[in-house]
Amino acid sequence: MNLKLVLRLLAAAVVVAGLTFLAVQIGARRPAPALAEAPQAGPGGPFTLVDSTGRTFTQEDLKGRWNIIFFGFTFCPDVCPTTLDTLGRTLDLLGRDRDKVRIVFVSVDPERDTPEKMAAYLDNPAFPKGVVGLTGTPDQVAAAARAYKVYYEKQGEGDAYLINHSSISYLMDPRGRFARVLPYGMSPEDLAGQVRDAMKRG
Repeated sequence: MNLKLVLRLLAAAVVVAGLTFLAVQIGARRPAPALAEAPQAGPGGPFTLVDSTGRTFTQEDLKGRWNIIFFGFTFCPDVCPTTLDTLGRTLDLLGRDRDKVRIVFVSVDPERDTPEKMAAYLDNPAFPKGVVGLTGTPDQVAAAARAYKVYYEKQGEGDAYLINHSSISYLMDPRGRFARVLPYGMSPEDLAGQVRDAMKRG
């Protein structure tokens, strides 16, 4: 082989090796790339609302008990009263664990659902005792709905408007963390089974 050609090939190899070493060193100094897909956060997060007595209620007030949270409004013709009735019967099936679980009803109708309105609504003897009713300003309600990934939209005009909204409930653990979804339409027996299973898992 021609000597000049051999020398050229050797020089090219040295250059390639040097560039490769440099690239490796630069890459070693860079931080490790983030994962392509971070785990998605479940429902829940910071919020500030008021309860039916006018007292401020935040996500910190969820801690210490299991909470079943659902969003609705007091003028709701079917889903909300049905949910309250079903959840009440669910708690009755929990026996000794009944007092470990609380129902939290968050209004998505801040225009009409004042704390006083929430108190009067939940005082209905057909509903379970001890339900925490929460409301707030439109911005506060919107922030809570975003945290819990809840959809709601006003339908109609005047005083008789309705609100389309998500119908599922969320079970939150005593540390305020999302435990599982409780679908609308599930029987009290099945819901109680879901709650018991979540409690066993901690």
